[in-house]
Amino acid sequence: MTDLLRPAADWELKSMLAQIGEQNAAVEIIGAGTKRAIGHPVQAPAIISTASLRGITLYEPTELVMGARAGTPISQIEVELASRGQMLPFEPLDYGPALAAPAGMQTIGAVFATNNSGSRRISAGSARDHLIGLRGVNGRAEIFKSGGRVMKNVTGYDVARGLTGSWGTLAVMTEVTFKVAPLPDDIATLVYAGLPEDLAVELMSLAMGTPFEVSGTVHLPAKHAARIMTPQIGSRNTPLTALRIENFMKSVRYRKGRLIEALKAYGQPVELDLEASLGFWGEMRRMAFAPHSDDILWRVSTSPRKAPELVATLRRHMPVEATYDWSGGLIWLEIPDCADAGAADVRRAAAIAGGHATLIRAREAIRREVDVFQPQAPALERLSRGLKQVFDPQGILNPGRMYQAM
Repeated sequence: MTDLLRPAADWELKSMLAQIGEQNAAVEIIGAGTKRAIGHPVQAPAIISTASLRGITLYEPTELVMGARAGTPISQIEVELASRGQMLPFEPLDYGPALAAPAGMQTIGAVFATNNSGSRRISAGSARDHLIGLRGVNGRAEIFKSGGRVMKNVTGYDVARGLTGSWGTLAVMTEVTFKVAPLPDDIATLVYAGLPEDLAVELMSLAMGTPFEVSGTVHLPAKHAARIMTPQIGSRNTPLTALRIENFMKSVRYRKGRLIEALKAYGQPVELDLEASLGFWGEMRRMAFAPHSDDILWRVSTSPRKAPELVATLRRHMPVEATYDWSGGLIWLEIPDCADAGAADVRRAAAIAGGHATLIRAREAIRREVDVFQPQAPALERLSRGLKQVFDPQGILNPGRMYQAM
């Protein structure tokens, strides 16, 4: 039986890790556990959850800075930010609904540990870009601190950002400090119906190249679009391509009109107002286009101009439903359940397109056998092993979560 440990302070976590290290054991690190189904299953006699490390420790609205303990739910943070007219600019996704986990439960520490960034990444940057500092405990059972409360240029290694995206394999974050942003006064979304994938990517790329400050672009195939329930466009059995504009009301109105004119060759869009836009992009954050099922789900990063060709290549071998985010720079691939999750074909197509792929949803038996994260080039693998040796020399933290031999 696996022991669940819930430290409530840095020193308590340090003590737990020291004891685990003395026993030459291993431990699985989680926040609320909403993303446990991503990665290789961790074989460990104990689980450490940061869910009891809760609370906002710093909030300076005028400086656009917030600090919170790692187990603080995103929902609590966003309620506090919204009360002061602010938000998390990198729009983290909620993987829960896609992975049969509760919605709205993920923690701020897990967001940075996985570098979880949503549709606004193309305009605002990733979670990593907004992390200022953190406190944590490494695999040596040492409490450490990196960064501070302000964004500034410093010499030396940026440990805080280096740990972002390490999925709990190097250290356990206990507190994070990050930049926030003002909420836009108004949001408008232009939705174009019926465009084929190549024209949709062309439209999104052109929109991003205009001076009208588009903050989000996504294309949904008919199957995924039918799962969206936003009233003005919900349950349409046709592909949908959405462009988001946000800022001050007058600015949004002006830029929306200019953008429609600039893109008139692609047809007349449906216009979503503030409320409808919040509903639509909220569904994108909850991954409503790919709810939990037996289907395999891949996350593929590539160049937008190569995205339609990548998907077309895969369709020669298997049925594929593809949602394009970041103007095509991020593709969510949904394919039928199969023995190897289509890993060989997906990775081959991604490599040809100069991209990389991560397996997000598959049966546990499949995740035990295939590479979940993109296999590393030899030089990068050596660097990763070096970091693992520095932060977690005994390999006690999430062993094999990202790479089976690490």
